[in-house]
Amino acid sequence: MQPDRNAMSDADFAAELRAWLEAVYPPHWRDPVLRLRGRDAEWWYARQWQDGWRAPAWPREHGGLGLSVEKLILYHRVTEDFGIARTLDHGVKQVGPILVQYGTEAQRAACLRPILEGTQTWCQGYSEPGAGSDLAALRTRAEREGDSFRVNGQKIWTTQAEESTHLYFLARTSAAPKKQMGISLFLVRRDAPGITVRPIRNLLGEREFYEVFFDDLLVPADAVVGAVDQGWTVAKALLGHERFAQGSPALARHTYRLLCAMAGPLGAFDDPAFADRIARLGCDLSDADALYAENCAGVASGADLGDSLPIAKLVAAELFQAMTECLQDLAAEARARPGCGVSAARIDEAARVYLMSRPYTIFGGTAEVQRNIMARSLLPLRD
Repeated sequence: MQPDRNAMSDADFAAELRAWLEAVYPPHWRDPVLRLRGRDAEWWYARQWQDGWRAPAWPREHGGLGLSVEKLILYHRVTEDFGIARTLDHGVKQVGPILVQYGTEAQRAACLRPILEGTQTWCQGYSEPGAGSDLAALRTRAEREGDSFRVNGQKIWTTQAEESTHLYFLARTSAAPKKQMGISLFLVRRDAPGITVRPIRNLLGEREFYEVFFDDLLVPADAVVGAVDQGWTVAKALLGHERFAQGSPALARHTYRLLCAMAGPLGAFDDPAFADRIARLGCDLSDADALYAENCAGVASGADLGDSLPIAKLVAAELFQAMTECLQDLAAEARARPGCGVSAARIDEAARVYLMSRPYTIFGGTAEVQRNIMARSLLPLRD
């Protein structure tokens, strides 16, 4: 069992975590925009497990750190400030928590330890053509055949499907009057017969997203998480975790630092229009930080965040995009002024961050969907 770090003072906890990162984290990975993949990600998961820093939110009896909400928030703040690269890590962030809450003992025994060790990696099969933000409209079907389900259908925008060892996905298991009913959540090996993946290149030209096709895939009935036909309950819990994480303005904060670093050599702060623009962005960043801190405090007190999740997700995503648009304007000026003191690498980084920011108002619930959620919840509207 992992040591109990909740008794440590916040200062000692943060110092120990940062000292460990300084000692083991590869310097060339200190880039919040970078996403670790494949063997790099597996090495990092294994090193976290080896040194006792893996799965900070999991209960200690299941191999995690069992951190209190306050310590968990501090953990993420330290790692964000240190600048560690992003990882998908659906095993720790999504699959582990749902198995702790909804899984059987057999499912936990088969999955939790390999996830912690980094030998079992997961991808998510939720979105479909015509069922992205409206996830309950999914059409993948799983029909019962004795002790198994036969699955046919298609998923899309499945991140890192080709390099993951396992897949968790939603499928319709029965007809129901409400489209949110009659859906089940399944676990399966990604290389199981009947699964085919096809890459989709992103704006950066990377093979990051995939289509996943199910053709007469047979899945044992004991691979269903929770009760059959009740997968929407599990899916909603996962989406809540995802949107809470996406409410962090960490990438906007990183981009703001890049903005300030590029603006100096260009003398941009002497331009009143730019000075006003970056001041407004700085104020918006302070507001986003305050909103995220308020949500964190709400989690710590056990409050139902409800409407705050889509608000924070939307604020963080649109602010990140606004920051990268300003950064691109500076990069364009730097390209036109050779010898201005801005390196070619910094200019290329601006382009990379800009392209990376574009999908942030799409995945995890589009900006339009988030606004609809807020309107239904906060305004006196009638259906």
